[in-house]
Amino acid sequence: MFQGQTIFGALLDFIPKRHFEYLTQRFKANRYTKSFPAWAHFVCMAFAQLTRRDGLRDLEVVLNTKRQHLYHLGVRSRISRSTMADAAQRRDWQFFEALGQRLIADSLALYKGDTIALGLKEPLYAMDSTTIDLCLKLFPWADFRSTKAAVKAHTVIDLRGSIPVFMAITTGKVHDVNRLKSIELQPNATVVLDRGYVDFAKLHSLRSRRINFVVRAKDNMRYEVVHDIPFEAGTGVQSDQSIMLTTKKACQDYPQQLRRVAFYDKKTQLQLVFLTNRYDLPALTIAQIYKERWKIELFFKWLKQNLTVKHFFGNSQNAVKAQIWIAVCVYLMVLIARKTLKLDITMQLLLHALEANMFDKMTLQELVKSARSTEPDPILDLQLDLL
Repeated sequence: MFQGQTIFGALLDFIPKRHFEYLTQRFKANRYTKSFPAWAHFVCMAFAQLTRRDGLRDLEVVLNTKRQHLYHLGVRSRISRSTMADAAQRRDWQFFEALGQRLIADSLALYKGDTIALGLKEPLYAMDSTTIDLCLKLFPWADFRSTKAAVKAHTVIDLRGSIPVFMAITTGKVHDVNRLKSIELQPNATVVLDRGYVDFAKLHSLRSRRINFVVRAKDNMRYEVVHDIPFEAGTGVQSDQSIMLTTKKACQDYPQQLRRVAFYDKKTQLQLVFLTNRYDLPALTIAQIYKERWKIELFFKWLKQNLTVKHFFGNSQNAVKAQIWIAVCVYLMVLIARKTLKLDITMQLLLHALEANMFDKMTLQELVKSARSTEPDPILDLQLDLL
């Protein structure tokens, strides 16, 4: 039996320590909270994410029962609610964002060889946002509605590994399409968008930066057909056309031709219309690219169900942004561990196994093997026979 490092310690090894120290110096992350350094803060908050704690009181009690294990992970002092609350208030959220950006780069390097089964050689991304509801009395800065507060996480994920390559956290009032112009993707990449992102000036900006897009069209769009494009019958594709927008503002915002693909989905019985600036792919592939967009919905669902991003340990804007970025860092840390060690288990099951065995001394491979084991336990079988 492995008697060395704990499961939690093995997972934290996927955080680049030297870069963490560099970021600590760059952001002066220990300036106001020297008794609770940045590393101790991250370890405690990562533990809170992995074990889904829902409050500082709960977290304080659990952490202080594990002081011996935490000491070996670099957390030297006793943890108190006030210390953690002060750190959430004072330690710049951009420090955790920068750590997240490094983990994103590490994740992309691991998944760069993966492909999406659509015959695409270039990267494929999806962009969307998720709204996290907050209490207006506790979070008055988070403008949303007259009776409700909220924040939005505007996110772009690389669909090769569901890796969040861009995230902007704003108040709930910021419309999704307003973040479209700020995303930076490499030339010839394709981004998949829902119809909330239909703004022809911003879509033209993507085209000008040599970024391809596939977006669902709005029902009231006015256009004229320039010419029809041949398509394969019996695939669900109902029409494939090159069009020009006809309303004055739309044609000024997007003066070039667009490709319009109409598709009927038999499974959902929905008539879907897509707009794209790609003419090099079959119409069915355009429809299949849009179908990949649902992976970002699954990413948001997974994040909310498996990590702590709906209950916050502080009420300030800094505390909320820091906690969301720490959750993203934990997600990426688990994603990197799973890929690096080739762990044959889903992310959700891996997270559940980690939660129950945080301070057990075994390797991550042994943990996964134990979680996936279907072999009968001879001792348990003997006990059952005796009963």
